Amino acid sequence: MRDKPVALVTGANKGIGLHIARELAAHGLTVLVGSRDLRHGETSAKSLGGNAGAVQLDVTDKASVAAAADRIRKEYGRLDVLVNNAGVSHSGTPGKPLQEIAEAGRMSVVSLDEVRAVFETNVFGVIAVTQAMLPLLREAPAGRIVNVSSTSGSLTWNSDPANPHRKMFGTYSASKTALNAITLAFAADLESTRIKVNAACPGFTATDLNNFQGTRTVEEAAREPVRLALLGQDGPTGTFSDENGPVPW
Repeated sequence: MRDKPVALVTGANKGIGLHIARELAAHGLTVLVGSRDLRHGETSAKSLGGNAGAVQLDVTDKASVAAAADRIRKEYGRLDVLVNNAGVSHSGTPGKPLQEIAEAGRMSVVSLDEVRAVFETNVFGVIAVTQAMLPLLREAPAGRIVNVSSTSGSLTWNSDPANPHRKMFGTYSASKTALNAITLAFAADLESTRIKVNAACPGFTATDLNNFQGTRTVEEAAREPVRLALLGQDGPTGTFSDENGPVPW
């Protein structure tokens, strides 16, 4: 098992994360399904077949992140790919209509507690997990870090008054802008290593993040994160893209 590349996908017990895990397993990687609820993660891992396992991982919990890193080293001995997929659009219970999420997340009305909750998962959680997994990734022949971002966080795109999404540029979108900055910061910091760090936009996908109002399938959404996870030696680092090519920062 330790001769086979290992990938960790956070928030992988459902949605886009689960399909990313499925695709990586199909490419021959041992895939670890990161899930806040280990039972849900184990159920999802079983659906992927023999190339998968589950790891309890709450990206907002320091002890959980440290325990996951320790377990991966002890049980698998390596980590080659980290896909930071876990994300939230708001701190409430699932099922809110997209328009309600956007309205409540407007910067003029959103509470600081809500902003902190969204950033805790989408930004600080990514930093925490990446830092915890870096010792293993540094040892990998070709470490890859993929952050699942969103075009909704593009400052270039949202600064255009003709862009209809501009009216929805609020807490969630700003968290993805911050995630893009974090991606670039890690890429610059690690550019002298064999690790490549990139951000991928999966597109407007039907998941519980948007109350399944998205228009793309999880199969379509997984394409770019998987491509970046499997980049060859000559692949780029410090980029933001979707399956059609580069996305403006």
